[in-house]
Amino acid sequence: MLMRTLGNTGLSVSEIGLGLAAIGRPGYINIGRDRDLGSDRGVEALRHRAHDLLDAAYAGGVRYFDAARSYGLAEEFLGSWLERQGFAPGHVTVGSKWGYRYTANWQVGAQVNEVKDHSLANLRHQLVESRSLLGERLCLYQVHSATFESGVLDDKDVLAALIRLADVGLTVGLTVSGPHQADVVRRASELRADGRNPFACVQATWNLLEPSVGPALAEAKQAGWGVIVKEAMANGRLAPGSEIALTEPLAGLSLRLARNPDAVAIGAALAQPWSDVVLSGAVRTDQLASNLDAANASLSPADLSELAALAESPDRYWATRSSLAWQ
Repeated sequence: MLMRTLGNTGLSVSEIGLGLAAIGRPGYINIGRDRDLGSDRGVEALRHRAHDLLDAAYAGGVRYFDAARSYGLAEEFLGSWLERQGFAPGHVTVGSKWGYRYTANWQVGAQVNEVKDHSLANLRHQLVESRSLLGERLCLYQVHSATFESGVLDDKDVLAALIRLADVGLTVGLTVSGPHQADVVRRASELRADGRNPFACVQATWNLLEPSVGPALAEAKQAGWGVIVKEAMANGRLAPGSEIALTEPLAGLSLRLARNPDAVAIGAALAQPWSDVVLSGAVRTDQLASNLDAANASLSPADLSELAALAESPDRYWATRSSLAWQ
């Protein structure tokens, strides 16, 4: 596994990281989740699964781990695993996020699973919670799904608070989502609070079906930001056995490269010159092993050009994503 520096942050990261969105809570929107996790999704069962997954990830060379306050008990699972391993702060790079509250109370069929709150009060509250679980190992703290609608990019008090966090050594970033990701990234790069921009890293959705944010990420990288790719598997739409994975061009390229479709999809994200880290969202160790095989998938410019035919319009992609059921 190649190690990289996350933009100009100084943080050392593996080219593939592990995101805990799907393993930290019993329900999520990934396709095939019922098959992947089965019926036993109690706290202890998922804690055991998460620790097994983290063990396998570390053994496979993963050194970046990504959680969030809204990912159920993901921070607790990660924090307890780090304590068990006895890793000193900085041995691995740990990122988390604030801005959403988990509200499903460990129920898969909850009407509302998470609520967005980008207020200064919530930043302060959730930072205390994150630090209580991750301690000094927390390296990167990200605004979770920054949008124009939430007002977080115009909240001078929040921006000033984020700058103060950067001043005490915590790297500050933001994540983006939706058809206007690129606009949000560009707006965030222009922000100034007391003459400074608080952000040093961006995490965005980029995959073979939705590559539209790519040019904005290239600009962010050029400006010195770290770039993290999430949802490279399109929430399971590019997973082995899916309709897209069974058709051209993904099926043929997977066969020619002797790699599973997920490895090809993640490999395409790794091949982007602006990419520092691509997250795996696996929930099983065999899925993780296949995802990590992307590090061995060497995609040529011709391969990437062929895969570009899979791209959908951003509006269509995000409408499909919004229709996915919490499983």
